[in-house]
Amino acid sequence: MTTGAKARRSQLLSTYGIGGLFPSESTSFMITGLDDWNESRAPIVSEPRLARSLRVRELKSPPAGTARDVPVIRFPYTQVCPSCRRIGSIFDLSGDWNVAKCKKCKDKADLAPFRLITACNKGHIDEFPYYRWLHKGQSSEGEDHEMRMQSLGKTSSLADLVLTCTCGVNPKSLDGTFGPKALAEYGHCSGARPWLGFDQKQDCAEIPRVLQRGASNVWLPAVRSAISIPPYSEALAKFVDRHWIALADPEAVTDKLLTNIAASSNGKFSVDQINAEAERRRGDDEDEELTEEALRKQEYLALIDGRDESQGSDFVSIKMDRDSSLPACVTEVRKVTRLREVRALYGFSRLNGVNELGADGLCELSHGRKSWLPAIEVIGEGVFVAFDRTQLDDWAKKRFAQDRRKSLKRAADRQAVEFGRTEAAEVDIVKVAIHTLAHVLIDQLSLDAGYPAASLRERLFVDDEMAGLLIYTASSDSAGSLGGVASQAEQEPFASALHEGLIRLSWCSADPVCVEAGASGTDALNLAACHACVLVPETSCELNNTFLDRALLFGSPENNQENGGLFSAVVAGG
Repeated sequence: MTTGAKARRSQLLSTYGIGGLFPSESTSFMITGLDDWNESRAPIVSEPRLARSLRVRELKSPPAGTARDVPVIRFPYTQVCPSCRRIGSIFDLSGDWNVAKCKKCKDKADLAPFRLITACNKGHIDEFPYYRWLHKGQSSEGEDHEMRMQSLGKTSSLADLVLTCTCGVNPKSLDGTFGPKALAEYGHCSGARPWLGFDQKQDCAEIPRVLQRGASNVWLPAVRSAISIPPYSEALAKFVDRHWIALADPEAVTDKLLTNIAASSNGKFSVDQINAEAERRRGDDEDEELTEEALRKQEYLALIDGRDESQGSDFVSIKMDRDSSLPACVTEVRKVTRLREVRALYGFSRLNGVNELGADGLCELSHGRKSWLPAIEVIGEGVFVAFDRTQLDDWAKKRFAQDRRKSLKRAADRQAVEFGRTEAAEVDIVKVAIHTLAHVLIDQLSLDAGYPAASLRERLFVDDEMAGLLIYTASSDSAGSLGGVASQAEQEPFASALHEGLIRLSWCSADPVCVEAGASGTDALNLAACHACVLVPETSCELNNTFLDRALLFGSPENNQENGGLFSAVVAGG
């Protein structure tokens, strides 16, 4: 169905994507799958590396312009009349599947969607079984079943909401619906996938969980991003990518085709240039599959190698002289005056945040495999910092760092058991330290550059051989690409920002509680980290504000110098 509701293209990947719930005024909708999108109005987003890593031919921006470009369905169908308090399907209450107004009330009150839904770890979602919840284990005295949901008006809890029925069963509140086994006696999950169609159900042995309709774990997007790097960031590569369907097969490429494609560039590129770039691209496409780690490695090397200003390029990384006052582990600083990031949605999950391609619980965006995925691009700028991996490894071997790693590993193991995963996330204590430092820089740069922290974003480059971080603008509108962040990469401003950020956040207003915390944050996956120090807006963090520990940078009260944090000496020196 179509509505007057509007959303930004970026929100269709991060907030209200396929299978997610879209609140609009007094009602609620669900975004349908790619099969229903108006693909002809979806412009291509050129990023071959990311497309290849996601096993699709191309990426496209969500279509926009007409009310039918991205269809929605009404979900949930269970509605409540705020006037007469009747509860039922939208058809039961209004007599029309497309009109959300009560037919019995004189004022034709607008119906409100029921606040509870059900979902399971496999990504299925369905209506809350309000009828069975009330009637289970009770015998009816009559055949009439007009149900109502009354509010006792005492509290705002679910215990205050009571279901009644004209059949004479005893009233029953919604208290206890959130228990993990609250619906166990009602049978297995229905396997419903309404975003693909109400007939697209799967067999499912899971016990569904009851969730608030607006809960954050109802829809967890699986998004992969890539930064355009040379040669893909160059004007010639982007031009060839736009014509790649015609150039992909070398046997189908004729001199006439190349001449016509070259002519469409208005003399900007020659036949030889286009042919050479097409041959290079074919060679890349024959390489082994790109993983997330491989994408990061390529980007890290490109940032280290640097790239000067050139016309039509989306990637500029300028080497800065290293300030002598920087900590010894900081080896390189780059001023990234222009970069382009592409983010693609390749699935979603519910409850547990699964994001591995092909993993059980990662929901499909369409009935069958499509040749494209929805994506958006962001043009921005930032600061890149590289570290001496050898020095970091030596620090990570110290007893203090290893003790902190063991604490985080125990939390990761508990999380894996809770969500039924066979393997827990591995904890790289160097990555935790670099991640925490990235949050320190986001906080400091938001002060020095004048950007809101929510418009800045981190990108981590950490494995056994590399260690680096990139702080860059993540918004292309109000905060945009104004040069304020990149300017902080200059020799003196960056040294000053790093030093001030470390000194300022070495103390937290919640200390000593914060720094001595044994577990905190989501699923207890943080140690010394809270909203008064290193937690940042979730849109700025790659890891959803998890795996953070401020003590790794500054030490704990018991280990603050020789065996303490990575930057304890900097803080001690003032």
